[in-house]
Parts: sequence; C-alpha cells; structure tokens
Amino acid sequence: MIENKIAMDSEEDSAGLGIKEAIKEANRCLNCKVPQCKEGCPISNDIPEFIAALGHGNIGEASKVIARKSNLPAVCGRVCAHELQCEGHCILTKAGKGIRVGQLERFIADFAFQMALPLDGVPQKTRGKVAVIGSGPAGLTVAGDLAKIGFGVTVYESLPEPGGIMLYGIPAFRLPKEIVRREIVRIEALGVKIICNSMVGRDTTVDQMFEEGFDAVFIGSGTAVAKDLDLPGKELNGIIQSSYLLRMNTLFNEGQLGREEVPVSKGDEVLVIGAGNVGMDAARTAIRLGAASVTVLYRGQQDKMPALKAEYEAALADGVKFMWNVTPTAYEGTDGKFFGLRVNRDGEDTMLPANKVFLAVGSKPANRIVSTTTGIDVDKDGYVISRQRPYGMTTRKGVFAGGDVVHRPATVVLAMKEAKQVAVGIAEYIDAVKLLEL
Repeated sequence: MIENKIAMDSEEDSAGLGIKEAIKEANRCLNCKVPQCKEGCPISNDIPEFIAALGHGNIGEASKVIARKSNLPAVCGRVCAHELQCEGHCILTKAGKGIRVGQLERFIADFAFQMALPLDGVPQKTRGKVAVIGSGPAGLTVAGDLAKIGFGVTVYESLPEPGGIMLYGIPAFRLPKEIVRREIVRIEALGVKIICNSMVGRDTTVDQMFEEGFDAVFIGSGTAVAKDLDLPGKELNGIIQSSYLLRMNTLFNEGQLGREEVPVSKGDEVLVIGAGNVGMDAARTAIRLGAASVTVLYRGQQDKMPALKAEYEAALADGVKFMWNVTPTAYEGTDGKFFGLRVNRDGEDTMLPANKVFLAVGSKPANRIVSTTTGIDVDKDGYVISRQRPYGMTTRKGVFAGGDVVHRPATVVLAMKEAKQVAVGIAEYIDAVKLLEL
C-alpha cells in the first residue's frame, strides 16, 4: 500500500467532475431565496449565480461570476473548508444531500483554463502603484483585486517561485502545483508584476519602495517562523518542523532536490505533534515517503482537533494512527539522535519509540520586514497591528497588512477574505491622498 502511495505522491487525491456530472449536480440546487451557501462563504462568493449559469451550460458566464470575488477559484475549489463553509450551510446538507459546491467551483475553474476562456477587459493602471510583499493567498488576492480596478501592482517574493504556502506548504496530492502556477499566470494576465528571489528586509525595504514611487505597501508575508516545543532534548537530531518536511518534499517532487534531502526515509518510525491541517499533511506525506508507521499526537480529545474532518478521515484511510490527550514532556535520545518521545497520557508517563518527530504546533511572523523600517507596530507575539479605517492600515501611514501576519495562521480562503477587505482600504487610501493633492 505504501509503495503505491509513494508513486502517487504528486497525483491528486480525487478526480474532478465531468461536464455531464457537473451540470447534473448544478441542477440539484434549489436556488434558495436566502442562499445560506453564500452566507457560509468567507468571501461571499456568488454561489447560486455561478451554479445557475453552470446548470444552463453557460460555463463562461459561471467563470465570470466567480472571478468577481475570487482570484484563486481552482485553489479554493480544492482546499477550502467546504464542509464548514458553503457546503456546510447548504439547506440540503441536513438531509445528507448537500450540493458539492467545491467540486463545481473546481470544475468551472478547470474548464475555463482548458478552454482558454478570456478574462474580462483589464483596465489601464492609472489609479496608483502598490507594492505587495508575499505571493501567498493574501498577497495574490490584494494584487488581483487592485489590478482589476486600475492599480499597478508589483509583488515581491523571497522564494524562487510565487505561490507561498499554496506552492510550498500544501502537498501535491491535495493541491497539484500546476494548479497553483496556472492561477498565478491568470493573475499576471491582469497586469500584476511578480519579482521573485527578492527578500524584503535584505534586498529591499519598505522605505525604498516608497522612494521608488509606490503609493502604498501591503505586507502579506504570512507566518514564516515555525514554533518549537521547549522540551528537554530539543537539540537532538530527528526533531524537525512539519513545514520543513512539506517544503523539502515539494522541492524533491519538482526535481530541485535529491531524495536524500527529504527528512523521511523508508522504514522510519514517525511521530507528528499537532492535529491541525499541517499535521495531517505532514503525516500523509510521511506515509507516501515510505515511513513504516506514522502517529499523530494531540493534546486534546478528538472532537477538539483543529483539522477538518475530511482531512482526518483521509489520513485514517492512508494508514495514519492517532493518539489523543497526549502531552509531550521530553525528547529522548542517545549519541545525539532522537529515539523516542516521553509523554503524559491520561496522567501516566509513557515512552513512545520513534526515530523522527515532526512539529506542527503553529507558526509566527518573522520580524525581518518590520525591523528594517520604522513606524510599524507589532503585538507581543510579533503580529502586525492594523486599524479599521482605512481597513488594514498599520501604524505607519500607507503601509497595510493582512492575512496570517495580522490574524494568526488560518486557511487559504480566510486569508483571502481579509485581503479583499484590505484591498478596498488601500484603494480608498490612495484615492483620498491623490484627491488631496489636486
């Protein structure tokens, strides 16, 4: 079983809908007068409208409806928390017959790409210039939304390729990398310029961006620093961040690294600390890399874990094991190598043997950007402080922030929701400043 999963590491978990199946599914929609699916969508996507267009076979119109609210439909159709959002709010879900909104959005986005359906007219960039730091969900959403309404946008990305967590943090079996790349191509088609291998705080600064003529700067750099567990033995080899595993595995699958650089070998006994979606991704990736066993440890009960139910069930199907009510107390090892984790479980001290342990206990922002400029305040944990009017502006005039760097690590679509509000705030700010200059 594991050998087959290794072979399928870059393949998608599930096949999408065919055209007949998608249209049939769309025509099950009741077209509610008060659509709860839209209420459940963080970005208020016009779900009934695009489903209705699809149901009539007008896929081009469906694509245009989605594009009004989302710059990343093929991504959202795959990795959004549909069970908690649009699909969870569908009136038919109570009877176990909810509309598969995510699958329909995915079908429309894939069809639009395959048929090379054109974008609506792109306006000239005459309203102002905006610099965006980071090309994850928040940065690309701000960039796309502002480009659509006449702003010139340049995105600065520190890594060799744009996409942020979508490219480097979500495994290919959940989100194929070519899907992320094609979404970025469509955003670039809006007139957005992306500069990679450019680390703000090292290669340029916020101050230099203003000197170069940008009217506003958006910080969407996410939470790049993974948190550790401060336990005895933390210096042992074999204690690794889950985010590092996911990134190395992506680079290996892309042919940019050798297999030996990926920190899971065939036959490894693996523990994963943390039961969020990152922990699930790390556990499932370790299985696909040939680990002999993978066990996820969580401090609370099963019904309190932060991971989506669908991700938990997929991990179970892959062969991942789970232990609940577990508190790690110490890393054990010999000759500098980790060989087990000491934990407290239900009041008893227990030793869990393993040769690799991956941490998925959260992350926090790096301070590289705010430490190389002035006037941007952060809270005690390093998260950027922003205001309500204009929405998303930091304590420094003209500098805005949104997504995980402000509101703690969240999902792709929640970062998009925040970013869409910030894009409105940036537009209002620049328009007001230019009006005062007349």
